[in-house]
Amino acid sequence: MTNNQQLLPRESFIRALRRDPPTGQVPHFELVFFLTMEVLGKVHPSHRNYEQWIQMSEKERNLHRNEMADIFIDIAEKYHHSAIFIHPNPCTEEETVRMVNLIREKTGYKYFLMLHGDSTFAIPPGDRFAEFIYRIADEPEKILAEAAVNNENALLRAERLKKECDLDGFALCSDYCMNENPFLPPEQFARFITPYLKELIEGYRSMGYYTIKHTDGNIMPILDQLVDCRPDALHSLDPQGGVDIAEVKRLYGDQLCLIGNVNCGLMDTGTDEEVIQSARYALEKGMPGGGYIFSTSNCVYTGMRLERYELIHKVWNELGYY
Repeated sequence: MTNNQQLLPRESFIRALRRDPPTGQVPHFELVFFLTMEVLGKVHPSHRNYEQWIQMSEKERNLHRNEMADIFIDIAEKYHHSAIFIHPNPCTEEETVRMVNLIREKTGYKYFLMLHGDSTFAIPPGDRFAEFIYRIADEPEKILAEAAVNNENALLRAERLKKECDLDGFALCSDYCMNENPFLPPEQFARFITPYLKELIEGYRSMGYYTIKHTDGNIMPILDQLVDCRPDALHSLDPQGGVDIAEVKRLYGDQLCLIGNVNCGLMDTGTDEEVIQSARYALEKGMPGGGYIFSTSNCVYTGMRLERYELIHKVWNELGYY
């Protein structure tokens, strides 16, 4: 492979996941790009309310499906993303299959297509946090049994999807960490999360899927466990949680791909120069040797200033080449 050969975005993304020798431009994507109203004048698919879906004619449903697919594709086209994280709406398995196949039909193999696929326990909502912690203490075997069932159901779903649609992989989006620490101490994480995350990733890999493990916050106390589960990539390497992409690259860059980690906090509250420096740092520390995909340290979320995302996109366009 020479630098003069043009890779499709999907090919570039997969090469980074495999940590193949890098070539051309660093791949880029965002886990979610919510600012579709500002860019396209259309509501992001996941924000739509389809309470009347059952009452719609099939013709009307098809119009909605096509518009939603086009929103995902148009954002990827405009910002040269290499992958699309699909948020089906309505979120039924039937509509999920339809949406994956529709985007694939419209784009061929230009983009890496992924869905959410995590079945491991995440940080519980605030009103259920204490209840979950009590259950770990009072009925740990029931928690472990639930984790096993959750994995079984996720892998059965993946098997069905394999037969029905042309999907590349899964983003595993259970959040484990706050800015200070994981929501469970490492020894409990090793019991209640790690074995099931490892089993899930191995199951997906056996079916030919790639996996990207996402979690915000300070992953450093459990980083060794996450790496041991062998996802193809880690996202988002959150600098607001004290995660330094240079240190993660030094420790584990030869074992998995890194995705991130432009500081979203600075994109909200910092100066333009601070945002530019964060984007440069992510590229400079993530790129060496390949196995790196450029993105924010979370996603392009509702309320982010579009000009801030376009600022880091400009940095990537200027500096993100091997």
